[in-house]
Amino acid sequence: MKIGIVGAGNIVPDFLEASKNIEDFEIVSISATENGRERMKKLSEEYGIKNIYTNYEDLLNDDIDVVYIAIPNSLHYEFAKKAIERNKHIILEKPFTTTYKEAEELVELAQEYGIMLFEAISNQYLPNYKKTKELISELGDIKIVQLNYSQYSSRYDRFKNGDIAPAFDPKKSGGALMDLNVYNIYYIVGLFGSPQKILYTANIERNIDTSGVLILDYGSFKCVAVGAKDCKAPLSMNIQGDKGYINSSDAANMYNKFTFAKNDGTEKVFELNGGKERLYHELVKFAEYYKNEDFDKFYEANEKSLIVMKILEEARKQAGLEF
Repeated sequence: MKIGIVGAGNIVPDFLEASKNIEDFEIVSISATENGRERMKKLSEEYGIKNIYTNYEDLLNDDIDVVYIAIPNSLHYEFAKKAIERNKHIILEKPFTTTYKEAEELVELAQEYGIMLFEAISNQYLPNYKKTKELISELGDIKIVQLNYSQYSSRYDRFKNGDIAPAFDPKKSGGALMDLNVYNIYYIVGLFGSPQKILYTANIERNIDTSGVLILDYGSFKCVAVGAKDCKAPLSMNIQGDKGYINSSDAANMYNKFTFAKNDGTEKVFELNGGKERLYHELVKFAEYYKNEDFDKFYEANEKSLIVMKILEEARKQAGLEF
């Protein structure tokens, strides 16, 4: 498949590195703003990308099958909608969109046009995550789930001085919830589905959440998801049942290693991701679904995206964040 990339930010080199090992991928074009021209030139030289554009329409006019959208969150809906209307399949970076309504419209439009719409959310496709799903039942009744993805951002110092990067910009749908905690939410939703209740309390600066604590209540058990860009702490992930637990010291988007332990003292460590690039496994799955025209897999993933978008929107509403 021929792929065009929209964006030239930090995630794009990761995508390109992973793509080198996907047999069916051919990256032919990249598009960004004029400010990104030099960065695009470097990526073009390093990865053999033939065409460089500073106009999205030019990329859509190119001979491509798939658009990889890696631009500020606030633009996801607009750019994805245009791609669908031009009959391009889509790999869309997280978070899916800004609002639930936008996400719902994209999903419906993609189905109407027969477009494969895929949110690039790494943890859902990691072998370690698949194994965790298999082991959950052996933990007995789940009681507590806790994830902490706190990563002090180099942009936070600039932010405090009034230099607002997209990840901290409410106009671009930034913030700790949308940037980091979304991985925690996906990890939880992928295992347990929709929660019964949610509660989000956040530290707000300049009308954006720089850190926050999200509680997802599943009735018989509770989940706590911490995401922070204004402070750091050891990364942690725990699923606690009455017969054992799963523990990891990784971020929810990496999940390279975890320990499965039972109350009888037995333990086993799993490292199944194979040392691959972080985005590799999700792109392998996209290529597989694409090749097999397995629309049911895309629809299934889209439903999960809608659940996450509903949680994100309600959480922002509770924190008084309006995008």
